[in-house]
Amino acid sequence: MTSRVAWSVVAGLMLGLILGQAVALHLMGRVWICSCGTVRLWVGDIHSPELSQQVLDWYTPSHFIHGMIFYGLLHLALPRTPVLARLAIAVGLEAAWEIAENSPFVIEAYRKQALAAGYVGDSILNSLMDTVSMMAGFTLAWLLPWPATVALAVIAEIATGVLIHDNLTLNILNFIHRFPAIDAWQRGV
Repeated sequence: MTSRVAWSVVAGLMLGLILGQAVALHLMGRVWICSCGTVRLWVGDIHSPELSQQVLDWYTPSHFIHGMIFYGLLHLALPRTPVLARLAIAVGLEAAWEIAENSPFVIEAYRKQALAAGYVGDSILNSLMDTVSMMAGFTLAWLLPWPATVALAVIAEIATGVLIHDNLTLNILNFIHRFPAIDAWQRGV
């Protein structure tokens, strides 16, 4: 198979996965865009009902980090697999997570966290952009030396932690077990 044909097949597979993500979310009753009726590039208010409904928000960096993590893990697990095939696997993983994240069980689990009490799930637009953000993080990890990738991930985690009292690490910790100290810090107590 020529590289052009291989690229076309993998690109088609990724497009199919993203389309499948959109269809699955639609069948789950997710709204296509914010129920407010507008599309905004950025939502900066962590308490806004438009959070997780618009193109980008404070949780976009966590999806970039997903991509960096997927790149690193797939590079270690499948070193001889072409990078585009690994990207397709990462898109499949992210799409699966986005579908699971918008299930009633996960939405309810997030609502138990201090900052996500009013979380209703993502709009389809936001969810698809989360997958695109993961793809961007994967691509950055592929292009940059690994120390730069790790530095970017750490900077993103620290910045979002300081600015909104939440990030990927805290999200995972709170999802596994609620820690009173983290909960109090996130509430500003």
